[in-house]
Amino acid sequence: MERVYNFSAGPSMLPLEVLKKAQSEMLNWNNTGMSVMEMSHRTKSFDSIIQKAESLLRKLMGIPDNYKVLFLQGGASTQFAMVPLNLFKKSKKADFVITGAWSKKAAAESEKYGTVNRVASSADKTFSYIPKLDPSTFDKDADFFHITYNNTIYGTRYTSLPDTGNVPLVADISSNILSQEMDVSKFGLLYAGAQKNLAPAGVTIVIVRDDLIGETPDFCPTMLKYSTHAEAGSLYNTPPAYCIYVCMLVLEWLDEMGGVAVMQKKNEKKAKAFYDYLDSSKMFKGTVVPEDRSLMNIPFVTGNEELDKKFIAEATEAGFVSLKGHRSVGGMRASIYNAMPEEGVMKLIDFMTKFEKEN
Repeated sequence: MERVYNFSAGPSMLPLEVLKKAQSEMLNWNNTGMSVMEMSHRTKSFDSIIQKAESLLRKLMGIPDNYKVLFLQGGASTQFAMVPLNLFKKSKKADFVITGAWSKKAAAESEKYGTVNRVASSADKTFSYIPKLDPSTFDKDADFFHITYNNTIYGTRYTSLPDTGNVPLVADISSNILSQEMDVSKFGLLYAGAQKNLAPAGVTIVIVRDDLIGETPDFCPTMLKYSTHAEAGSLYNTPPAYCIYVCMLVLEWLDEMGGVAVMQKKNEKKAKAFYDYLDSSKMFKGTVVPEDRSLMNIPFVTGNEELDKKFIAEATEAGFVSLKGHRSVGGMRASIYNAMPEEGVMKLIDFMTKFEKEN
């Protein structure tokens, strides 16, 4: 069977060039006579892999020297606990903007360790927009201010960041890391599960400012302290070695493609084509207000559940897979991460046009 166009929200498609390189190096990486899967994380060989991955990530994102880059496990969901455990130091209070399922979960987890101020929410309209923020509602004594930068399920994203003053801004960037330029210095901490734009599921990236590391409560487990991993260069315990290796290959590919600015232009072009089609269609409709539309995740519906099911089935048969919307919202969703070629988006639009004429 030929490869399909995989529109999954995660784990998602990886660049074909990366998969081919990983395939060619599967049995014997860099003349070591073994696979990276078999390699001790204490060897010079693996150290060169993780060091290169960090170096490339720093280059591509412009990460300042006073930030640590950590390669962890547990997904973004573990960060929901690690962030408050490490950042609740003074007031043990945090501000949260609720823009979907993941920010709701992150806020609920933080509430186990301190006080959460939900400064705004878009739940009133099924998270179809990013709420306008009133700075007078922000807690100036908060230990951090949390946003989910891009909302994978609902297809919204921030186009401007809240000004949190001296309060560290924390962002979940799982589904938009490296898809658009962002100024790391505006954040105290960034975290991302890698299975959308970076690597297979299994590695989590954390970018944290030096002054936010340390001073964790006595009850905080050793493995949940950022200091544990920062001091050990992400090698305190056995890391997800193969995932880090594939992450390095993806970063090499992105660097060769011209970097994040080039990728952002490609992503904007893909997204515009898809949104333009939805806006002109008499059958398919986007679910997000235009000004807050994501570049990465595009939810859409026909308004008829049976027609949605028929479309998903026929699209799958035609080689456009994983278009079913999240179980909590239904409909359809096309995730068009960095690895999705423009050709895949245009062919999906052609298929949708044909489906619309026939139905």
